[in-house]
Amino acid sequence: MLVDQAQVTVQRPKAPRPRMADEKPKDKPPTSRLGRIARLASLAPRSIPFALEGAKRALSKSPRTEDEEAAAKERMAAEVKKTAEAMLKTLGEMKGLPLKLGQMASYIDGLAPPGHEDKFQAALKKLQDKAPPLSAESAAQMIKTELGAPPEEVFAEWEREPFAAASIGQVHRAVTKSGARVAVKVQYPGIDKAIENDLKSIALLETMIAPLSRKLHAKQALDEIRSVFMSELDYGREAEMADLFRRLNTDVPDILIPEVHHSLTTRRVITTSFADGAPYADFCKEGSQEARNRAGEAIWRFTFRSMLRYGVLYADPHPGNYRFLPDGRVWFLDFGCVKMLPADLVNDMKRYMRAALDNDWVEFDRACIEVLGYDPNDETWDLYRSYTMELMMPLTTKGTWVCSREKSRETVQYLARGIKSLAFKQGEAIPNIPHVPKMPQDFTFVNRLQWGLASVMAGLGTEASFRNISEGWIRDGVHPIPTS
Repeated sequence: MLVDQAQVTVQRPKAPRPRMADEKPKDKPPTSRLGRIARLASLAPRSIPFALEGAKRALSKSPRTEDEEAAAKERMAAEVKKTAEAMLKTLGEMKGLPLKLGQMASYIDGLAPPGHEDKFQAALKKLQDKAPPLSAESAAQMIKTELGAPPEEVFAEWEREPFAAASIGQVHRAVTKSGARVAVKVQYPGIDKAIENDLKSIALLETMIAPLSRKLHAKQALDEIRSVFMSELDYGREAEMADLFRRLNTDVPDILIPEVHHSLTTRRVITTSFADGAPYADFCKEGSQEARNRAGEAIWRFTFRSMLRYGVLYADPHPGNYRFLPDGRVWFLDFGCVKMLPADLVNDMKRYMRAALDNDWVEFDRACIEVLGYDPNDETWDLYRSYTMELMMPLTTKGTWVCSREKSRETVQYLARGIKSLAFKQGEAIPNIPHVPKMPQDFTFVNRLQWGLASVMAGLGTEASFRNISEGWIRDGVHPIPTS
């Protein structure tokens, strides 16, 4: 049976377990540039075994024996859990961009060492919405600063302990003076400075490796990341995006979006109606196949309808952003990472989608060259072209497409294997970095969406005809965004 958050709120809370001295919640995350670099550097010893194992595989002149392969797997297995636990502690305390990366590693299939994904992701799942919170006093002070009074005066009821904590803020249950049950997301003090320092550190690294970063087009990706992540710090903008998605999905079945309480929302505090429902992991485990099909279709429709019809990209599909009702309807909770795509870019994306639907491979190739920047005269052409066709499979398949972890892992590993084979060629001691297409800058978060959404859908095990759901949006033009 699925657990409803409404039931959780009326249960008598358990007495909190005693905390060890080093577990005491902090008042703010570390914000200094050197302090954050030092914390990330502390993870390096845990990462060395992975790097060494990867180098041994890449540079090996001959295949391993069965005994050597078994020994290597045993060594790797011994390191995976330790590494994930170290990441959980360090990234959870740092918040900001490092925590976002940890969240991605916790659910995107294919990023963890092959054969160890389940153990690695299991240890990191707490980062999705249960990262270590900051102190109750810190959250209360933020409420007082932003809303003009302590939370006990602003709200009729206020729960000091947050029920969810993530990369930029933590969420508390409350009841308004009018009796409405609400979720109040409170931004971590100093998180804006922390993220800015993270971005400066990345920019410095990009400058230090300029010849390589130019080949990887790292600067344009960094510029896009800076723009989107800094905009996430403005909860006023997030409130506007939540209102926008409510308008876009007014008549769309199975999609539920909390209502914003604007009088209790500022740049660093956002208050929305409380969304009852099961978290992702529970729903994946306990939901019926019919309910999981319905939920997967709702997530697909929510994501691609807004992007292909209106050019509005919901770019953060991680599992903590959903709550599920037993029948498969879905609450969408977080609207901080939203990207407005130019209509020309959306229409260009539809070019290769339409060509794939129509089996028009001449037009498909032309679109890959003109839109995605693939080079037909480069050795990477077959790899990138085939990878794009791989991504199109749910859209081009006639009939039912079954989402699975094997398929979502292949979405990542297909490209990784191909790049590795091009970089580490037989008989060459020094690896060569293959050509990287220069895609439109606005495409940065479209790529993030593709891997994340495939993994979310795989966890649900959704079975659906995604072609039937999507074809109308692909063949239609981009619509103006409704204003009411």
